[in-house]
Amino acid sequence: MALCWLLQRMHLAAALCAAVLALALAPASDATSASFVGINYGRVGNNLPPPQSVLPLLASLGIGRVRVYDADPAVLRTFARTGVELVVGVPDQCLAAVADPGGAAAWLKANVLPFLPDTKIAVLTVGNEVLTGNNSAALSRFLLPAMQSLHGAVAAVGLDKQIAVTTAHNLGVLGTSYPPSAGAFRRDLLPFLCPILDYNARTGTPFLVNAYPYFAYSGDPRGVQLSYALLEPTNPGVADPNTRLHYPNLLVAQVDAVYHAIAAANTAAARSVEVRVSETGWPSAGAPNETAATPQNAARYNSNAMRLVAEGKGTPLKPGVPLRAYVFALFNENLKPGLASERYYGLFKPDGTPAYELSYKLPRDSYAPGGGGGGGNGVTGGGIGGNGYIHGGGNSGDFDIAAAARGLPARWWTWAQAAVAVAGAVLVVAA
Repeated sequence: MALCWLLQRMHLAAALCAAVLALALAPASDATSASFVGINYGRVGNNLPPPQSVLPLLASLGIGRVRVYDADPAVLRTFARTGVELVVGVPDQCLAAVADPGGAAAWLKANVLPFLPDTKIAVLTVGNEVLTGNNSAALSRFLLPAMQSLHGAVAAVGLDKQIAVTTAHNLGVLGTSYPPSAGAFRRDLLPFLCPILDYNARTGTPFLVNAYPYFAYSGDPRGVQLSYALLEPTNPGVADPNTRLHYPNLLVAQVDAVYHAIAAANTAAARSVEVRVSETGWPSAGAPNETAATPQNAARYNSNAMRLVAEGKGTPLKPGVPLRAYVFALFNENLKPGLASERYYGLFKPDGTPAYELSYKLPRDSYAPGGGGGGGNGVTGGGIGGNGYIHGGGNSGDFDIAAAARGLPARWWTWAQAAVAVAGAVLVVAA
């Protein structure tokens, strides 16, 4: 009898130890940066470091939200068990296939489901700047069907409350953006944008826009003040003559122009759809005629943008909706086409050294468990190259990227100690 009693206690000890160790190995996906600052991790280059090198760079910035442009398995595995929240792109070339419900289900099964729940995927962006891109004539008709099919596939596996499906637009979808109250979409794009807004409203997903004050300034340096485009707090700002709202910088003016455009195109959607900035940045170099593309200006813009978003404030039109934005980009990408400046948007050079020094970095206490104080996903209520002016028609203890970069999950040691302690205590009783 005594032997049986002892064996039972030893079996209980082993079971408790295994249970606590299972908790130790559970994904730490409930811990995400409290700040709404994110960064775009593009990989259009032949000299970029491996994905593992990204983690310490993110830790140095204090950023825990990352947007990637495809579902590369090596990248998604790198972010497993880090708590970093990902926005994952569906490449443009996949739109036709994903527009079919069967193709959407297959894409989700192959590119997303294998990495859950260890990798925290909060948003899927279907294409990038599809309506204004070089292939818009061929791809625009697939955009909304692809969004709908992929959302349906996500819902079918019970993940629609965790993963939002939307798309990112170029600011060029606007036909008019100045003053912000006159914001309006291009008339030729309304047949696409109005039903997309209906979709955003129905699914509670955000309207993403790539907004670059740099293009506004470089296109009209006499009409746009540099300090206004650089988001300098010392700039006196501009008043909207229609609403009398005061705009301290160009980025919030661009965002509010989009809000006004949504209201003009789709009154019902305007009541619920949130605008978020999926890309914004400033190049640090360019061709000789790209005189505004300097390290000094890039440092000022990106520091100010991070500070602006970290303050948690809204825009003049939507003061109660905190601004969310993803800085473009993590690295300089030497194979990007277009203007020379396109290859110099990175905060870092490919060797991991800073392209310039930022005057602002997110505080370490910008990290908090639970998805940033409101749920980190892209679902509204669940938490989450353009133009400028267009005339014409610290750590809370739960999340530590640095720990992940060292190859050790942040909470592993605490849970392992607990497992040993529980097992030891039971064995003492058994004795």
